[in-house]
Formats: sequence, structure tokens, C-alpha cells
Amino acid sequence: MVFLPDESRSLPPPPIVNTASVGLGLAGWVAALLDNGFSQRPVIRAGVHRQILFTTVGWFVGYYLAKRTEYVHAKLDRDLFEYVRQHPEDFKTAGW
Repeated sequence: MVFLPDESRSLPPPPIVNTASVGLGLAGWVAALLDNGFSQRPVIRAGVHRQILFTTVGWFVGYYLAKRTEYVHAKLDRDLFEYVRQHPEDFKTAGW
């Protein structure tokens, strides 16, 4: 299974700063801090390059997960609207 099919390219990209990116970036930074703590190194000052790397990797994973989520929701919306268009008798508007 392809993570992002070619038809997802027609969708607008998600914003760079989104909930998934921020959350996973923060999780990556905390993972680097925990690694420092478990290795008995100074938690904040040691391995700053590793903290930046983990944060960056988490940010990009979050960005692509947000992109995948938007693609899946757009695909479901397209399928739902196509079904409604093909079966108008099942979706009559309430007449007042």
C-alpha cells in the first residue's frame, strides 16, 4: 500500500504548523530528553543535536500524517457525495 497515492497531489498541502506536527515534534523532543535521563547525562544540555534531530523527525512524520489524514477524509467525502448523487431517492429533503 502506498502511503500517499498520486491522486493526493491534487489536494492543497496542510499548513506547516498543525496539531500532528507540533504533537509529534514535542514527542520527539521528550524522547531525546528521556534518552538523556536514562543514560545519566544532563537532561537539557547533553545531545542538543539529538534533540533537534528527534524534534525534526517527529515534525515531518506529523506533517505527513496530517497530509495522509486529509487525503483519507477527502476520499471518503468524494465517495459519499458520489453515492448521494447516484441515489437521490434515499436522500429526500424534508418538505415543510
